[in-house]
Amino acid sequence: MKKSLSAVVFALAIVIASIILGNAVINRNQKTGTISVTGLGKTDFTSDLIVWEARFSQVNKDLKQAYADLKRDKEIITEYFKSKGLQENIIVFNAVETNKNYKQNYSTDGKYMGQEFTDYTLSQTVQINSNEVEKVEKISREVTDLLNKGIQLYSIPPRYYYTKLEDLKIEMVSRATENAHLRAKSISENSGAVLGELSTAQMGTFQITGQNSNEDYSWGGTFNTSSKEKTASITMKLTYLVE
Repeated sequence: MKKSLSAVVFALAIVIASIILGNAVINRNQKTGTISVTGLGKTDFTSDLIVWEARFSQVNKDLKQAYADLKRDKEIITEYFKSKGLQENIIVFNAVETNKNYKQNYSTDGKYMGQEFTDYTLSQTVQINSNEVEKVEKISREVTDLLNKGIQLYSIPPRYYYTKLEDLKIEMVSRATENAHLRAKSISENSGAVLGELSTAQMGTFQITGQNSNEDYSWGGTFNTSSKEKTASITMKLTYLVE
């Protein structure tokens, strides 16, 4: 009786093992997996907004006179910009900065004798935000004309921006997604697989660099403001199911 029962159990184990093995073969022949690809969206564009700043100052021991001289310079600068075709409402003057200047006194044997007030330096910055990029660029290069009027205006390099940046981002994401899809389709076809549904999509960092520059991409995103001509790019990582 025991031998008969053992034989039944052994036979049943063989059957179960055969079923498991058979299923393993079937599953092995019906593989499903994923494929991940990264697509790039890239385009060149021209900035449509310029921000330019310049600084001027006056030095005088008499604070009241220094203010009067700075105010005169401000009026001359305003008229100069208006004569170049700029609207007065885009000519913005920041608050006046006032600094006291001192000289350090030493004795003939090099002993420090304290400091002595010499005069005041008053400085002010003028800022222009304009969509007339080329016009403001030209003015920023010609401000040396003000030297003839007795004004030393120190120009700061202009900064360039793009006002339709959000629309540009959407366009770049679309291009990167299309590029990634084409890559995935090509890989799957060349490997004999069937490209299935999109599983996941991950957007990379939006980057803006100067055209033909050697700027490196950064983890947090590069945002170039020194170049009028720029290049925007973004990556999209897509994962598809494949059979």
